Amino acid sequence: MNFLAHLYLSESCPKIMIGNFIADHVKGNQFTHLDTKIQQGIKLHRQIDTYTDAHKTTRISKRRLNKRYGLFSGIVIDIFYDHYLAKNWNNYSAIPLEIYVNSVYNLVNSYEEILPEKTLQMMPYMVKYNWLYNYKYKEGIKSVLEGMNKRTKNKGQIDLAIHDLRLLDTDFEKDFESFFQDLQIFSHQKIKELQNIHS
Repeated sequence: MNFLAHLYLSESCPKIMIGNFIADHVKGNQFTHLDTKIQQGIKLHRQIDTYTDAHKTTRISKRRLNKRYGLFSGIVIDIFYDHYLAKNWNNYSAIPLEIYVNSVYNLVNSYEEILPEKTLQMMPYMVKYNWLYNYKYKEGIKSVLEGMNKRTKNKGQIDLAIHDLRLLDTDFEKDFESFFQDLQIFSHQKIKELQNIHS
């Protein structure tokens, strides 16, 4: 899953949200100095990623993609799934998406002193172009794919995946709805387990 889903699955616990948000920019076990709940967020993020990669529905989604994306197909599906979460946000949260994402930007900025360097470099662009909110639009996804393609030096040509999204929109959306039900249950259970370990 991509940024929006990881944040949402943190169940509104600020420190777990922060850990979940920065996890991709944290190497190995280089987080033991952080607050316990931030550590839980990092661990939760990694468990969500492992579960997502192995799930039968995400594998179906990957097979729907053009084979050109190869090892990058998982990244593409993560971005697509965030699109459907943002697009259908009202089905998952009583807080309007615009208010939610602005609260996220404020939250992340309030933890600036512990953010990894890569997160600090990314944040101005995320806020300026309002990535989290614009995930709801296909043009927003197009921009995200283009940016990701530049960062991966066009190795997977993932900017072209916007065509896959438009062509198989209904199929991908059904995949997301099916998978996200399972993921919410999994994530909720993992949060409880992590909290019990540290209680």
